[in-house]
Amino acid sequence: MKIVRITMNDILYMIIAFFAGMVMGTLFFLGLWITVKKAVNSKIPALWLVGSFFLRIGIILIGFYFISLGNWQRLLVCVLGFIVARFIVLNLTKSNEQKQLKLKNGSSYDT
Repeated sequence: MKIVRITMNDILYMIIAFFAGMVMGTLFFLGLWITVKKAVNSKIPALWLVGSFFLRIGIILIGFYFISLGNWQRLLVCVLGFIVARFIVLNLTKSNEQKQLKLKNGSSYDT
């Protein structure tokens, strides 16, 4: 029977991978949010959407590659951090959109 030993370095690498995944997820989803905002008012929205897509995907794939370094556990933890960041960014941008909508609705009643 093989005994698996978890060292402090393994735990530290997992924590770093999780937070790196959160940073990458935040960059990815905030970049998506900004891209959609810009594309709506752009003359060439396809350029914004396609360019942003390849830039965001490229950064994320390179990040996952260097963080995992061939270790599937680190990759899994990094992806978990990425997914957690999605919910955080979704919550932040939703509340921001709701605040802006309330301001618009409030100002329209005053006129």
